[in-house]
Parts: sequence; C-alpha cells; structure tokens
Amino acid sequence: MLTVEKIGGTSMTQFHDVLQNIIGLPGSKGFRYGRVFVVSAYGGVTNLLLEDKKTKAPGIYQHFIKGEDYATSLDSLLNKLLNINESFTGIGLDYHTCREFLTERIMQVKAYLSSMEDIIASGYVARDSIFSAARELLASIGEAHSAFNTVNILANNGISAKMVDLTGFRDSKQLTISERIEKSFKDINPYDSIIVATGYTKGKEGIMREFDRGYSEITFSRIATYLKADEAIIHKEYHLSSADPKIVGVDKAVPVGWTNYDVADQLADIGMEAIHPNASKPLEMAGINLRIKNTFEPDHPGTVITKDYIGPEAKIEIIAGSDKIAVVEIHDTSMVGEIGFDMELMEILKHHNISYIMKATNANSISVVIWETDLSDDFIAELENNYQTVTVEKAAIVCVIGSNIAMPKILARATNTLAKNDINVNCVSQSLRQVNMQFVIDREMYKKAIISLNEDLCLA
Repeated sequence: MLTVEKIGGTSMTQFHDVLQNIIGLPGSKGFRYGRVFVVSAYGGVTNLLLEDKKTKAPGIYQHFIKGEDYATSLDSLLNKLLNINESFTGIGLDYHTCREFLTERIMQVKAYLSSMEDIIASGYVARDSIFSAARELLASIGEAHSAFNTVNILANNGISAKMVDLTGFRDSKQLTISERIEKSFKDINPYDSIIVATGYTKGKEGIMREFDRGYSEITFSRIATYLKADEAIIHKEYHLSSADPKIVGVDKAVPVGWTNYDVADQLADIGMEAIHPNASKPLEMAGINLRIKNTFEPDHPGTVITKDYIGPEAKIEIIAGSDKIAVVEIHDTSMVGEIGFDMELMEILKHHNISYIMKATNANSISVVIWETDLSDDFIAELENNYQTVTVEKAAIVCVIGSNIAMPKILARATNTLAKNDINVNCVSQSLRQVNMQFVIDREMYKKAIISLNEDLCLA
C-alpha cells in the first residue's frame, strides 16, 4: 500500500507526537515503508516569513517590500528556528548538522534578497515581479527546514529516510510545479525508505502566486496523483468534526467519519478547509480517497472523503461558518423584470477580483456575501455610482452541511433552532442539490449559532 500523507504545521511543531503516533519506529505497531510525507513548516514560521495569516502582522517579506531592515529579521528568524531544532535533540535531531543546513540556507537567502534590492534599484525590472520572486523564496525556507529536520531525526532513529527537496534552491531549471514533482520522484522508490518532501514546490508559474498559503496541499495532491497513491492522508490538530472544537468544545465535536468531496468544497468556500479546493479536485478526479486524521488520536480511523459517498441515513454532518464576512446589498427599482441585470454586478465583482460566497435575490434587491477583507473604498464607490442604494453590513454566516440532507423539515429545524435562541436570519440560501443551507446572521451571534445548531442537529 502506498500512501501520501501531509503533516500540518501545528502537528510538526509537536514532532515528538508525530514520531510516536504517525510514523512510528521500526518494529512498532503500524510502522511501514510505502509512505510519502509532505511536511509543512513548523507552526507560525510561515507567518514570520511572510505575514501573520490572521492578524496581518508584517513578516520578513513585508519588511523587504517596504525597504525596511529584513536582514535583522532573518537573523532573528534563524535564532528562533535553531531553538526549534534544540527542542528536538531529545528525539534524535543532530543539532550541529541541522544548524549547518539551516544557517547556510538563510545566509544564501539573505544574499539573494540583497541582489534583488540591487535589481529593483536599477529601475530596469518591474518591482512586482521581484517582490513575487522574493515571496516565493522566503516561503520555501520553512518547509526546507522542517523536511531536513524530519529526515535527520528519522535516520538517527534507525529509519531509512530520504528528503525530496522541491524548493528548487539554486536550481535554475524553468520547470512547472508538476514537472518538478515528476522529475524529483522519477527515480524514487517509496517502498525502501520513508520519503519526506517539502510542502513548497518551486515552479515557473509560482505556487505562491497561484495558491498563496494553500500551497503545501497543492504539492501534496500532485504528488499523490503522480504516484497513484492508494490513499491520501492529512494529519491535523483536530478531527474533521461536526463543528469547530474550539467553539463547541472537544467533547461536543463529533468526528464526521465519512463524507464526499462536494462537502469538502462547501467547507472550503467558507474558509473552513478540510483541503484546498484546487488540491481536492485532482484527488477526486483520480479516484483517490482522502482521509483526515487527528495526530493525537492515532488509533481513530478519522474521516474518509470519497467521490461518491452519500450518507445511508439523512443527517447533518457539519455545522460551519465564519464571522469575517460582509453582506453587500444592491437595491434598485429598475431591476424588476430586466434580463441580465445582475450581470453588471458580477462584472464589477470580477473587476475587483472578488469571489462571492452566497447570493440572494428578490424583485428589486441583490445581496452578495463576500469576505470582509475584500471590501474596499473603490469597490463600494463603483457600486454606488451604478445603483440606487448600496448597503454594507459586517455579519456572520453559518452553514448546515451534509452529503444527504435533502429531507423534509431540516430547513425548518435549523431556522427554529436559530429562532428559539433569538438569532435572526438576515439572508438564507439553499440550492436544489441541497448539501449546504446558508444563513447570514448578526456577527455577535456567530458562536451561539454554531453551538446551538451543533447541539440540536448533530448531537440530537
């Protein structure tokens, strides 16, 4: 059996548990070869390299593009990464060897960035292209660091292990992402060693430009499809559960068990990714099942996502959502009966590179739900120049999702749950396929809605 497995950053930071619960030692229960691990950077490292994913606090990349002191930040990063290394010496990491690798790579990155500064100063090359290259370069550091450490630890524990460095560091070959993966794995035998690949893959199209922070799952997916894996596995901090354990509590978050890729897409659309949608599609088309496992519960089978699974009994599988959305409503009395009226609105969204999460309409109004981060003065100004009334409200969205929820009374049960908890529904949407019921509510009611819907629909 060949499995391709991704280990997330939070799990990598607790590599003691990864070694014991996921990989194992020779002779231990579950240890085997025929496994390819795609590793993320240790938790928080990519935030330091680029910018904080949640707070947007600047990282080294932001210092570089603003002409600030990025070199000192790189030195500070090196010290933090060496501290991470030191925390793993008790499980076999050779501190001296790993320090040499890391120090050499960061010093070279510093030299590359200095050269990029000189090119920018010349004025002969567009700044955006240089900034994009710098972002790619910096992103690659985290995964190279964690992959090298992983192979070093495994080797020092008597495990045959090989690193596949997909970062293309010092490699001038102009390869696409897929070409680099194919070239790197062409002569690899995954049955005689544990293979550890970097989550970052260098490609001429730019994996960061194409997929931003979801890039490690793209690498994972393309390796799995290229190798024709029997199963793809993602190891996470939590199970794929009926609701966010951080909101409802671990004891109230029920592992889903089985679902399909359509449900995974619904989660991705509201930012609750089981897997990046551009990573799930190749797996789905190749007929490769995806298993989501909890790093800290190794004996639990986790949740299997397949192409065709439909729950044998009608039930709600997941309550999910976000409190980081905004509702933009267009009201115009000339809308009624006019064919293609909303096409102009869609063109404005496209012009501002905005993808909407949900759309609800009536005779004279169109409400679109977008990410709050996509709001801009230019976007709103263009809407106001084209329509009679434009209303913007920051809000939350909660979704009732399942592979088999096309049943009578479920919509009524969901709305009744919200109503009895004094949660007003501002907008609602459900397509004919009936895998996702979406409710827009006041932002301050978000957590209450998730908890109440989980208790009434998933735990009942």
